[in-house]
Amino acid sequence: MIVYEYPFNERVRNLLRLEDQLDRLGFFLEQEDPRAHHAALSTLFEITDAVMRGTGRSDVRSELLHELERQRQSLQALREHPQVEPGLLDAMLDRLQHVVNNLSSQARPADSMRQHEWLGSLRSRLVIPGGVCEFDMPSYYAWQQRPVAERLADLEQWCAPLAPLREALSLTLEMLRGNGEAETTVAPGGVYQQVPNGKAYQLLQVRLPDDTRLFPEISANKYSISIRFATLEDGQSKPQPVTYDVPFRMVLCTSL
Repeated sequence: MIVYEYPFNERVRNLLRLEDQLDRLGFFLEQEDPRAHHAALSTLFEITDAVMRGTGRSDVRSELLHELERQRQSLQALREHPQVEPGLLDAMLDRLQHVVNNLSSQARPADSMRQHEWLGSLRSRLVIPGGVCEFDMPSYYAWQQRPVAERLADLEQWCAPLAPLREALSLTLEMLRGNGEAETTVAPGGVYQQVPNGKAYQLLQVRLPDDTRLFPEISANKYSISIRFATLEDGQSKPQPVTYDVPFRMVLCTSL
């Protein structure tokens, strides 16, 4: 299945963006070519900017700690529920506490970047299109000529402060995605609409067969959900809405 996700609020939107950036970083770190490592560093700086910027008045680290603590309290409240398996509940609570402890004890991920003078110079050059050619920053060009193992060791060291953040983000989104049930429905004439009726949804998933040429254009908030299916046939013209019925799977995720 192809899964399209749409956040209901800015907090979840930023978490999904950060997840995408971390996924790209992981991919580039598995490569050996210096150009892939250049992309890894660019992505690392993007992530650092996102972590430093945060959402609203708090940074991402603080938001994740707050969300995991809220989830822990919600799980604790389920302890007396007759249909809850105590062993599974305790295992999840232990995992939550482990992730929270790791994130709490770790310095803010962006702090190490601020303290690294050479990375700071590289970061300032990367905002200039083509600004890190060998004649612009020969030290970076020299680093790119080093053996693969040395470059990977440096990258792993520079990315290490992100590990607790990545772990906390993964668990937060795993719990959010797990708190919803998939249902099969149909978009009549290619359009689906629904009123949430006061339910506090956090995330919408639209699942389509992996061989489809369709994609959903989604608009969703606490007042309404609208999904319009379209297709991009040749990659040259703009997407065209479809006018026939479209069956699809939908998941509406809420917090615990």
